[in-house]
Amino acid sequence: MTTPVLPPTPLGTVVVTGGSSGLGAAIVTAVAKAGGVPAVIDLTPPDDPDVAHVVADLSDTSAATAALERLVEIVGPPDAVVTAAGTDVCGPLATVSAEDWERVVRVNLLGTAAVIRAALPHLEGRRGRVVTVASTLGLKAVGDATAYCASKFGVVGFTRALAAELAGRVAVTLLVPGGMRTRFFDGRPEQYRPGPDAKLNDPDCVAATVLVALLQPWGCEVRELVVAASEEPSWP
Repeated sequence: MTTPVLPPTPLGTVVVTGGSSGLGAAIVTAVAKAGGVPAVIDLTPPDDPDVAHVVADLSDTSAATAALERLVEIVGPPDAVVTAAGTDVCGPLATVSAEDWERVVRVNLLGTAAVIRAALPHLEGRRGRVVTVASTLGLKAVGDATAYCASKFGVVGFTRALAAELAGRVAVTLLVPGGMRTRFFDGRPEQYRPGPDAKLNDPDCVAATVLVALLQPWGCEVRELVVAASEEPSWP
């Protein structure tokens, strides 16, 4: 007996945090090309003025919640949320200010949770999907990255718990990317930037894997994805 092949889930409206640059912008482009409607929450507007967006600082959980609610007013309820917004500050714990350190955790972890929490009533009614963006440094710790590792380890634990909590109601995927060719490393001290021979992944390739998760038929979930350049030094 042949098992029927289920059709992919239409993308619908996909909210992308951090969608104005880097991986987030690549996801926005991929969603649009695949027939979905991207909507962005970010500190700056996306380059394409036709992409619905709300400018918000995701380190403020109240602002993150309000931004999601405003997007619902603009484009309707989301069918999926991808939390690609992220920030970092490098250096030994003793030399990084408490304000800078805590901002990394607020954006990367608390902002992720706030947007998803606000979206859940809509996602549960629409067989929606969530893709969180962690990092290989959410699985493997390195020095001078305590804030980033703490936040991304937190995203890993949060997402795994969320998947268990929402099983059968909302599909949840954890994306674990390695280093990518984006502006994420701009502005860092030289010792914390990838060298000229660094093996970094193309964010468009990583965005394509997000579509794989979003397009699964209902009832099938890609629970976790590690996506990295073949010579990624932080994995395995």
